[in-house]
Formats: sequence, C-alpha cells, structure tokens
Amino acid sequence: MGITPILSTLEQERRFLRNITAAKHFPGQAPQFRDFPELLHPNLRRALDRRGISQLYCHQRESWDRLRAGENLVITTPTASGKSLCYLLPVLDAICKDPSQRALLLFPTKALAQDQYAELHQLIAEIGVEIKTHPYDGDTPADARRMIRERGQIVISNPDMLHQAILPHHTKWSRMFANLRYVVLDELHVYRGVFGSHLANVLRRLRRICAFYGTEPQFICSSATIANPDDFAARMLEQPVSLVSKSGAPTGDRRIYFYNPPVVNKELGIRANYLKTSVRLATRFLLEKVPVIIFAKSRLNVEIMVKYLKDTFRKNHLDPGAIEGYRGGYLPDHRRRIERGLREGTVLGVVATNALELGIDIGSLTVCIIAGYPGSVASLWQQSGRAGRRNEASATFFVSRSTPLDQFIVQNPDYFFGQSPEHARINPDNLLIVADHLKCGAFELPFGETDAFGEIPPADTTTILEHLTRHRVLHRSGSQFHWMNESYPANEVSLRNIPGENFVVIDQDTRTIIAEVDYDSTPTTLYPHAIYQLSGTQYQVVRLDWENHKAYVQRVVPHYFTDAMTYTRVAILDVEESIPTGSVDAEWGEVTVTEKVVGFKKIRFYTSENVGFGDVNLPEQQMHTTAYWFTLSRALLAQLGVAWSDAIDGLMGVAHAMHYVAAMTLMCEVGDLGRTVGDREGRWSRPIRELTRGTLPADAEGESFDPTLFIFERYPGGVGFSAELQTLHRELLRSTDKLIRSCSCDDGCPSCVGASAVESEISTKAVALRILELVGATPAIH
Repeated sequence: MGITPILSTLEQERRFLRNITAAKHFPGQAPQFRDFPELLHPNLRRALDRRGISQLYCHQRESWDRLRAGENLVITTPTASGKSLCYLLPVLDAICKDPSQRALLLFPTKALAQDQYAELHQLIAEIGVEIKTHPYDGDTPADARRMIRERGQIVISNPDMLHQAILPHHTKWSRMFANLRYVVLDELHVYRGVFGSHLANVLRRLRRICAFYGTEPQFICSSATIANPDDFAARMLEQPVSLVSKSGAPTGDRRIYFYNPPVVNKELGIRANYLKTSVRLATRFLLEKVPVIIFAKSRLNVEIMVKYLKDTFRKNHLDPGAIEGYRGGYLPDHRRRIERGLREGTVLGVVATNALELGIDIGSLTVCIIAGYPGSVASLWQQSGRAGRRNEASATFFVSRSTPLDQFIVQNPDYFFGQSPEHARINPDNLLIVADHLKCGAFELPFGETDAFGEIPPADTTTILEHLTRHRVLHRSGSQFHWMNESYPANEVSLRNIPGENFVVIDQDTRTIIAEVDYDSTPTTLYPHAIYQLSGTQYQVVRLDWENHKAYVQRVVPHYFTDAMTYTRVAILDVEESIPTGSVDAEWGEVTVTEKVVGFKKIRFYTSENVGFGDVNLPEQQMHTTAYWFTLSRALLAQLGVAWSDAIDGLMGVAHAMHYVAAMTLMCEVGDLGRTVGDREGRWSRPIRELTRGTLPADAEGESFDPTLFIFERYPGGVGFSAELQTLHRELLRSTDKLIRSCSCDDGCPSCVGASAVESEISTKAVALRILELVGATPAIH
C-alpha cells in the first residue's frame, strides 16, 4: 500500500485532525535538463549514458560552466538533487584529461566519506580510466597511506586529517599540493561555530601551503539551505564565491503536517507524550510496509522509540529486526549494516538523531516523522528531505514537544513556512583560535614579518607571532619566525573541541566491545547503574573505569530507563561590557561553565512515571566561554513579597522561557546556548530541570547572594552570541514577557516557565511575570 490511502484515512479521523495545526501540500516538479558540455571527456559521457543519464540537471550544468570560468562555488540545491555530480563531474573530467591533476574531497564525518567513496569508486570503474582514489582517515592502514600520498589522484578525507596528518607533513604530499586543482567541502553548513572557525584557519594554512607549491585550487562547496550560503562560504574561504541554488532535479509530491499532541492535564499544561505519539504515527505506516524514518532529539530518545517499535512488531508477530536505531556511538560495522539494510529494504523503519541528516545514501524512505523541533528551520527542511529521495510521493509529520519553541512553531506555522533558514556563523579571527593555527602554520612553513595570515594583516599577524616568540614557542631569526618547541602543535589543537578520547562500552559477559561513547556524553550516559540502551536492548552499567575510558555493562530487562540530573554553575571571569538598563545591568563577558552530573532518575517505560533516584559521583567538566547575564539585587527580590525559593523558581521560569526566545531571536539552535541561575562567583546554582524546593543548600536559603540569570554559549571561547544578546536585552525581556503571558496555562507549564511547583500555593508563572515587570519588560497588551 502507498501512503495516499493511509493519509486519506488519517485525514478523516477527528482524533488526528483536531491536533493538526498545519497541513501543506507541495506538488512535485518536473526536471529541468541541460545538454552535456561539449568538452566533457568521452569516457565520462559514456559512463553516464550507461547509467541512464543522457542530460544534466540545470544546476549541474550551471556548476560546470561556472567552474570552467574559474569561479569558486557553493551549491545549495535540496537533498537528493544530485549535488555530488556537480563536483564529481569537473573533478573526474580534469583527471581523465590530465592524470597529473589532483583533487581533495573533505567530508565532515568518516561515514559520509565512506559512502561517497563507494559511489565514486563505482563511477570510476564504469569510466574505464584508471583514477586512483581512496579514503584517508584514522582507519587507513599505513601501507595504504603511503600509496595515497604518492599516487592518489582523488584524496577523500575530513578536516581533522587535513589539520593533523596532511598539512604538517606537506613535504610527503608535495605531488598533491603541486598539482591540486579542486578542493571540495561537502555539507558546508555543518561547519558552524567553533568547528567552522577552526576550519577557516585550517583553510588559511592550506592556501598558504598551496601558494608555496605554486598552486591556487578552486573550491567547490555544497550545503543545505541556509540564509547566507554565499556570504558564509566567502567568509570561510576568504575568496569570492558564486551561488548555485536553483535546482533542476525532479521532486515528488510532498505533504507536511504539524501535529500538536493534545493537552492531557490543563492545570499543569502537560500534553500527551510526543515520543509515544510519534511511535503511534509511525506504526500506522510501518504495519502497511511503508518505510519510515523518525528523527529524535537525543540518543536516549532514539533508543526509547526503537524499543517501543520493536515491542509493537513483536506483538504483531513481525520481525523486530526490521526496526533499527542510528546514532553516534554505534560501531562502524553496525552503522554500515543499517545503511545497507535501508538501501536494500530489509530495514523498514529507522529512528535516528541528526546523524542521518547528512547525505548518506539510505535508499528510499517514504515517511519522515520529526519528534521535536530540531532547533532550526534549516534542519527541519533537511530532515524532511530524507523522505521521498527517489521522487515518489512522501509525507512529513512534525510532532511538537511542550517546550516554548516547539509550541511557538507548531501554533504559528506561517512563521515557519514564511521564515528563511538561519544564518551560519563563524568567527575565524577569534584570537585563541588564530594563535593555535599560527603555531601549526609556523611548524609547516616559517612566517615572515610581512606575511599575512588569510585576511589578518601582516602587522596583526606579527604581533601574535612575537607574543609566541616571547613565550619560547617560536624562534625569530632575522625577519622570519620558526617553530622551536619540542611538541607537535596540531596534536594539541582539536577542531571540534573534543576534550578526550571516546569511552568504549564492554559487555561484561561476552567481553566484547558493543559501542563507544564520546567523552562529553559519558558523564550523562555511562555513570554506574545507568541503563545503557543499544538498538532496543538494555544494559546496566556495572563499572565505569574513568582513567582507562572503559564502561562495563551487563544485559538486563528493566521496566525503566535512567535520565541524568546535572548541575550547571557559571563563574564570571571578566566583564566585557555592562549597560545600565534601569533596575538591572545587562552584561556580557568571559565565564567558566562547570557542569556536574549529581544523580539520575529512574523513569518507567510507557508511563514515564518516576520510580526512583540514584546518586552519581563523577568529575566536573569545565569550559571557558562567553555569556550574557543580569543580576537581581536582594532589594529588588524583596519587592516580590514571596519566599526566597519561590523567587528563585520564578527566575528559573524566566530563564527557561528566555533561553528559547534568545535562540529564536538569534536564529540559532537551542543547543547552541545554555542557561542557569546562580551567583556571580559560581559557588551555587540550581539544577536546570529540578525545582528549588528541597534542593537549596543551607547557605543559599535567605539573603546570601544576589541571583544572576545566565545565558551562555556552548562553544569554547564563544562565537559572538553573548555580545549580541546584550544589545538585544530589552527586546529579550519584552519577548519573554509576551511568550509567558500568551500561554493558556494558569500557573506555569513546560510551554512557558517550565515545571511548576505543584506543592506551592505560589504561581511560578505569576512570579516570573512580576520579575520581568521589575526588570523593565513592557507588559503585553491584552
């Protein structure tokens, strides 16, 4: 059965229709073709003919023409529009005509690189011309690495390998650099924030080495739709870039539904569980053999929905192996098996994090269910595009959570459908990042005192080099700066700010490694007694060996899963700017963020009831970043006329709403920012998802400090959000006030101020609104 009869049945059900806030129909579009270029190599032309490709889509031909004119490109056509051929065609054509030519293809993940290698390798075999290509990553054997360096014509790698293994050893890659014609940056939109700022500096080093070898390669970038693709690419490359955005690829008929789960507790503003709602929707299609992908907000949510769907298949006497999860932490062979199953149709349903947002070939999926707003307009469109990838009819369901941003989007669908995607931002001139890459650059080639570093002028570059010389990192000889330290600088600089190695998860009974967990996620995932879920199977963490990065687990069949509770403390290091705004000062500056997992909750499957707690004792995790904040004086709080704990609950309610308002105002993802309420020195804070009642330490009860609301950046060093939030201080207050007032709840709910203290007679919502009034928010007009 196709999706049309199922959609028709759904649209006749009152239970479904009353929760739909938007239903949009996007008719399919016919392809727009252009002829092959006359200069295209005949072997390449014949290979495409054998694949049934007798013409190019118009965006593919436009890309060819612009590259022939010597332009750098950024291509932003939709998912499954044939973007890869836009760069493979000129790369393969150049090497077919001149085997000495070289190309470097960079992908953000090893999985995507391997997927693209498989496609490229097959195409090369059909061309009938010997073109040596191979992935170059951490898994590449030593003998293969030597062959790639000496003979590789197309090198497939990632930014991390370019940074740590290629540029520092450029003399071993001299043949590639001396003949480098094209550099491809796939999934450019991924390189935002600190990762992108690092990559921009890696590219400065790349261009510097290319200039040393006498080459000036063209850059070809592909990206999901963002608001500023050409500006972003030009900022990344520090070169003029042309935009190719009009797609000629055909599209199938697509329907998009916005579904808001019904309110099940009006007093507390609680809606039906969005995970179970998503599973029920998916089941309607899966039982009719319609392929489905569900996108989840977290790895935990992936595993919960996988378990629910596998349980449903077992009850219906179907193969639970047709349901799979896909997320970070799965071993590479496991991920490859899932991808192959999706392409071959043996996997009917997959629940994934945004790991499957990128362009890995996963065959033809018909229905996409997005469980919770992914954080940006661009991501929602990108995830939606994963259904109907082979031009058949498709449907997308966005199932909202109770959070303020989800509720705003689902209740104001015209905002979403009329909104341009978010801007991608980087700050390549961040002083700490630039200094790190100047060290790396000096290791690769000496700097002269008249050398610029990208767009950083010679005088500023020399100032930083002289600073490094004074600290005995560099040595100055005449007008040149040379590396003199014994260490290897690229090894000390992580592009992704990953603080340590992954932890491996070991089945204690079989003594086999079943998964791996990144360093940052370990404290909230692998603490002792945690339930670790893998593809619908539950394990309990028996022991965590922190020093050796190992977690030992044992298979169990629990009736609950676990969820970590985290304290976040922020300490102000330096106030960059403070602006008086009436009763409070709007400030921003440098801060240290300390996060610590202090316990966990046991939550029963299906009912979500809390069935127990446990303590956790793990090391604190620290990050140096920037934040925006304002502090309420004790005199101001006294005007509220409520107990101290009620005042803090109200301020946390303001922080809850403001966090989402800030993300929407900045057009960034909610996960780019963090929030907390505490003192300015970082001695005390409130756990984000818990009420203060019963949790305040003795010295925090009463008038021991002036509470501060922090909105901090989740990128080490920051990327400029904090300063912008300070300038938007009054707008943030007004928008937060409006969001809370417009909520239909009585005393506070997850859609406005978060959880409400049910045992208190004081309304958290009322206290939050009174705080906003005291700090200068303009009350909404009713």
